[in-house]
Amino acid sequence: MADTPSTRALQHIHSLPSWLTGRVAARGRELVAHALAAEGLRLSQHAVLAAVAEHGPLAQADLVRRLDIDAKDVVGLVNELQDKGLLQRRPDPRDRRKNAVSATPEGLATLTRCAALADQANQQLLAPLSTAERELLITLLERLHRADQDQ
Repeated sequence: MADTPSTRALQHIHSLPSWLTGRVAARGRELVAHALAAEGLRLSQHAVLAAVAEHGPLAQADLVRRLDIDAKDVVGLVNELQDKGLLQRRPDPRDRRKNAVSATPEGLATLTRCAALADQANQQLLAPLSTAERELLITLLERLHRADQDQ
């Protein structure tokens, strides 16, 4: 068979930066998800807990905007985290008709452990790279991310 563009179509796809970054991102999510499972959390629960810890107490509507996820999903995630004792709902001091979500002391301790687990997973992801290569990769990814946000 002659070597033509059509015979190299898959090879071409596999050489695209979009395909490569997607595959690496999928592997990174897989590693972090597996690490967080040790704390009994999913990635989405971790994101909600982190947002509340960093910006809380927050109304659920603020969580929806901050995380850009569906309101029904946020309600379910908050319920799950509250059932685990990691978040609590209290009347919002700014508007008593609403609830504000805040992290419990156990939620903050869990978040600290999750940060260490996520760091370990990312170290595993980047293990084939030298320290200088890791720093360069992160710098380049941050630049691409900022450019995407500016558009």
